[in-house]
Amino acid sequence: MEHKLIRKKTRAIHIGKVKVGDLAPIIVQSMTCTDTRDVQATACQINVLADAGCEIVRVAVVDTVAAQAIAEIKKGITIPLIADIHFDYRLAIEAMKHGAHGIRINPGNIAKENLKEIIEIAKRDDIAIRIGINAGSLEKDLLEKYHKPTASALVESALRSVDFFEANGFRNLKLSLKSSDVLTTIESYRLIAKETDYPLHLGVTEAGSKIASAVKSSIGIGSLLQAGIGDTIRVSVTGDPLPEVEIAYSILRALGLRSVGVNIISCPTCGRCEIDLSALVAEVEKRLVGIKENFTVALMGCVVNGPGEASEADIGIAGGKGSGILFKKGKVIGKVMQNDFVETLMKHVDILRKEISAEATENSTPH
Repeated sequence: MEHKLIRKKTRAIHIGKVKVGDLAPIIVQSMTCTDTRDVQATACQINVLADAGCEIVRVAVVDTVAAQAIAEIKKGITIPLIADIHFDYRLAIEAMKHGAHGIRINPGNIAKENLKEIIEIAKRDDIAIRIGINAGSLEKDLLEKYHKPTASALVESALRSVDFFEANGFRNLKLSLKSSDVLTTIESYRLIAKETDYPLHLGVTEAGSKIASAVKSSIGIGSLLQAGIGDTIRVSVTGDPLPEVEIAYSILRALGLRSVGVNIISCPTCGRCEIDLSALVAEVEKRLVGIKENFTVALMGCVVNGPGEASEADIGIAGGKGSGILFKKGKVIGKVMQNDFVETLMKHVDILRKEISAEATENSTPH
């Protein structure tokens, strides 16, 4: 059962067929790191992300060729695509003409007369726009006013852009106010949430490597979600974007906001551990990527206390020297040789998934 935090209700928009806002499930986004002009590579990476649970994807549009590639990329993917635009408004127009479901722009680096052209096409084709305010590219007058990219500066920039879009009859908007500084990010979103009912996209920009990003995003995104703020999220990780999806769902599961994917728990190891638990966890994590069913797997390094410590797990292994025990719902169900840990666990994971599927079917069948 999904935990019910008290969320701020925002207005609804749609990115393709995905509903955003209006208390819809919080959507997980990511962004490709491929050259968008390489259609095959980009579509392939998007599909890998989608298989892992990514629900909306963003691609960088660096030139006209990249904008035009969107039409071909869309043919090979199943999730909505957002075009990321900077500076050149013509690329936004080209991306929309070639089927982008949404665009992300920073109004601070596009002239207002050019923004009007973007707005007219987006209105005509019912394309959503994310106003992406970034601490690294604030308007010069705001930097002069606040001396640095403070939360108040980010909010003023966002509200200035909202006023302009609304004055031009456009409200199909989503907002983001990102900074690489976690506390500035948190304060910015808390302030903007009081000023508008547009859906908010959460993220800590330039968060770094997987570990650094997981920490910063868990604090920044997690604290905002816990306060009821946020409609879509993206965890920014340097390099391969696949961990972004993994971390995003881990944050949502930890807060009880989405019951998607496997929750893995494992002990920190101590002097009693007689197996390579780190390698076991890494291999099981790899094998469980992309599974949508929600259950808990425990991987423990002690056969004495493991099952008891992981009594809330749906299934798991507690390893000892040369062998271990397989347990389900805290109860021992058999002994397993160390070389068979992963394969045995995965066999029982498959059984568990079938049980979950059967239960779901039973609950959805009219009686």
